[in-house]
Amino acid sequence: MSGMVGWQEWVALPDIGIERLMCKVDTGAKNSALHAFEVETFQKDGQDWVRFSIHTDEEDLSKVQVGEALIQDIRCVTDSGGNVTERFFIETTLEIGDIQLNIPVSLTSRDTMAFKMLLGRSALRAAGLIVDSRKSFLQGTK
Repeated sequence: MSGMVGWQEWVALPDIGIERLMCKVDTGAKNSALHAFEVETFQKDGQDWVRFSIHTDEEDLSKVQVGEALIQDIRCVTDSGGNVTERFFIETTLEIGDIQLNIPVSLTSRDTMAFKMLLGRSALRAAGLIVDSRKSFLQGTK
């Protein structure tokens, strides 16, 4: 079922050291978003980068991965509650099943959310994925 995903899927973000992360597939969100905390900017080779921490296990918040990425953009994003926040956007490799593609991801606090990552419709469209909202983990359990 390579072109079909469920409402939740396992993904990997190898560029930032995440081998397995549960992700909510969210057609209501334009952009993909990743929970990040301890976010700090720094200069590397004359460019603006961001360093951030990520919880890699919803059940065990002591499991933390530190990632670094080049800042691609800083944009104002309106969340589902209508709140506007300024967010860093990075580009990273997403692996979902056998599919691998580079996607833009916003870094934001998702402390109160069940899923530490949202996969938005822009990435779904770029990957040619169709969502079956009645199912889960159609791309496998990694």
